[in-house]
Amino acid sequence: MSERCYKCFKPASNCLCRFTKELDPGVKFVFLMHPKEAKRNRTGTGQLAHISLKDSEIIQGLDFSQNTRLQELLHDPKYFPMMMYPGNEAWNAKKEGFKEAVGDRIPLIIILDATWFCAKKMIDHNPFLLEYPRLSFSGDYRSIFTFKHEPKPEYISTIESCYYMIKELQTCGLANAEVNPEPLMDVFKEMIKFQLTAENERIMGLRPSTHDYDAKYNKLRIIPTF
Repeated sequence: MSERCYKCFKPASNCLCRFTKELDPGVKFVFLMHPKEAKRNRTGTGQLAHISLKDSEIIQGLDFSQNTRLQELLHDPKYFPMMMYPGNEAWNAKKEGFKEAVGDRIPLIIILDATWFCAKKMIDHNPFLLEYPRLSFSGDYRSIFTFKHEPKPEYISTIESCYYMIKELQTCGLANAEVNPEPLMDVFKEMIKFQLTAENERIMGLRPSTHDYDAKYNKLRIIPTF
């Protein structure tokens, strides 16, 4: 059995922790991780975001209505809990009254860490989450995740969501303006380059295939320089 990293739980040869840097944006991120995301963890970025963001937490599961830790956080008066989920009524950094609504509480941002299909299933199991204020972006972003394709161009990865949200919250004074969130994108870029390199090595016969669907990916990929 190969040696594993105890921070990211990946094989030591695949570990990206050396590229991470802990950030304290003054915002608490809580990642609700679908069990499938926790198991596959091949292209997921939630774990890297968690490692990088001080005081963030991962809670695994499907039904969180009775989850003790999540309920503690949601009912802690020092936090202003928000569900990152689009909607016409969602708060964003440019919306009038947003900063006043948060007041002197710490923004608690709940992110569903799952594929978009599984995220919808998680909402079906946890409708109570949408009873909390929603949070969305004021800007329009596109993912640099060239290793895989999202269902829609505006769908971005978990770690990109954290990066852009921190930058937006800094503009309205709800995140620490002195913190540079760029390390989140730095480790993400390293992950992309590693995955594309590994795929090319598999195509060239330098790595074994590990999934049944690997055979359909037989064209060498260009490694971005970013």
